[in-house]
Amino acid sequence: MRASTVIVIAILAAAAGAGASRFLAEAAPHTEAAAGHAEKNKAEKDHAEKAPKDHVEQDEHGADRIRISDVKLAAAGVTLAEAGPATLSDTLAFNGVLRANQEALVQVTPRFPGIVRAIKKRIGDTVAKDELLASIESNQSLTAYDLKAPIGGTIIDRQISLGEYASEQKPAFVVADLSTIWVDLSIYRQDLRRVRLDDEVLIDPDDGRGPIKGSISYIAPIGASETQTALARVVLPNSDGRLRPGLFVTARLVLAKRSVAVAVRASAIQTLENKTVVFVREEGDKIEARPVATGESDPTYVEIRDGLAPGEHYVADNSFVVKAEMGKGEAEHD
Repeated sequence: MRASTVIVIAILAAAAGAGASRFLAEAAPHTEAAAGHAEKNKAEKDHAEKAPKDHVEQDEHGADRIRISDVKLAAAGVTLAEAGPATLSDTLAFNGVLRANQEALVQVTPRFPGIVRAIKKRIGDTVAKDELLASIESNQSLTAYDLKAPIGGTIIDRQISLGEYASEQKPAFVVADLSTIWVDLSIYRQDLRRVRLDDEVLIDPDDGRGPIKGSISYIAPIGASETQTALARVVLPNSDGRLRPGLFVTARLVLAKRSVAVAVRASAIQTLENKTVVFVREEGDKIEARPVATGESDPTYVEIRDGLAPGEHYVADNSFVVKAEMGKGEAEHD
């Protein structure tokens, strides 16, 4: 090969290498930019996926706030109420039992001993006065006579069976007028001095329908040595049959009442970050954990002395659900 040919090939190779180098240098910044852009998009996507829908933020006063829709609150059984005036009561708590009114109860006994030939009523049946209860064949006359209800009411006991020998020594039926019910309360001796006739009492049958208001109509002059308690009685109307003899109840004797300007239900009070708070509904599906200063209370209401204004809506029932959501939102936000 001639020397001139070798020189030409070397020059062409050098030129080609320089062009490739320049191409790579120009392409590198574009490649790095594309990779950086893709990485940024991935980070934004990951952040969007991790971002909580109900996250905790803080208002201008530093109080925690969370977004929860009314639909979500309703699904969790959370209800709202309006803060406002309330009457607080100083009370004493007692246990009691429901009993049939003994002044409206009759034991029905046969007039003559004999064999029970027919039974017309059973326990739980409602009867009118003079309605037929049973037919009994007298041992003396060997003829059947009718056993009738002396009062209208409900059959609460039956002591005879068909074909059985019935005696005037044992009641065949017990008929009770359950339109009124006795509530017998057990009063401990240290509380007796605070209980008076006509005192207002709230009776709670624990059936989810709220307490019933009544008053003390009788206080026993003697006590029970076994329990060291004395009996106090409340007579309640029972036209709807809500109260059933034999069931236990709780009672609160109202000793004094006091009105307050702002109160919330006792179930609304929660503790968050060592602060007493009430969850207040704000605009835009927001709920704020509002720090409050509480005052006096009773089993139903708590006085709010500072932090909540009359007319503001707050979480009254199942407030622990909102507390749990707020705690979860803080964890996700962190």
